[in-house]
Amino acid sequence: MQQSGAGGGRGCALLPLLGVLLFQGVYIALSLEIKADAHVRGYVGEKIKLKCTFRSTSSITDKLTIDWTYRAPSSSRTESSFQYPTTAGTFRDRISWAGDVYRGDASISISNPTLKDNGTFSCAVKNPPDVHHNIPVTELTVTERGFGIMLSSVALLSVLVFVPSAVVVVLLLVRMGRKSAGLKKRNKSGYKKSSIEVSDDTDQEEADDCMARLCVRCAECLDSDYEETY
Repeated sequence: MQQSGAGGGRGCALLPLLGVLLFQGVYIALSLEIKADAHVRGYVGEKIKLKCTFRSTSSITDKLTIDWTYRAPSSSRTESSFQYPTTAGTFRDRISWAGDVYRGDASISISNPTLKDNGTFSCAVKNPPDVHHNIPVTELTVTERGFGIMLSSVALLSVLVFVPSAVVVVLLLVRMGRKSAGLKKRNKSGYKKSSIEVSDDTDQEEADDCMARLCVRCAECLDSDYEETY
């Protein structure tokens, strides 16, 4: 009976310890959660925003720190790119704060990005006593936009110039076809035009000639715009 009582006493003594360990495990798992975009695409010379949000179980204090790190694609070395609340780091001349810690936002922006900025960025947040968290990474890809803009401009010019011109040409061809068929029928029947009809035909020919010159002018404008683009 004494041994049973002693064993029961030791078991009761272990319960508080197990409770503390369990509480600490849950606290560590849920204390701080960080999220960031897995992939971000940007263009040379255009500002890029790297988003990072966090959720802490503790109130935000002045002890909170945010550390953005950067690793180049061909390197295994990680270097600091931005530290909150200071702006020290490799990108300190081009990185600016774009977040709000009281809203759980730890985002930053990169001004005048270049192709050399491609790489992996990591966002780490510590809000004591919440210091245990995941560290999400963001793959940044910077490319040239110039070629795409050039293609889009050419496509826009094609739509604005070629489509109306094509419609005009089709209408002229249809009208000319109808006119030719009518003349053949009249010639077979020996029909002679009056002076009014001759005047109308002359006016129509001038109008058709004007439309043809307009189509040629539109084509010349497109050629000149295309040469200026390149």
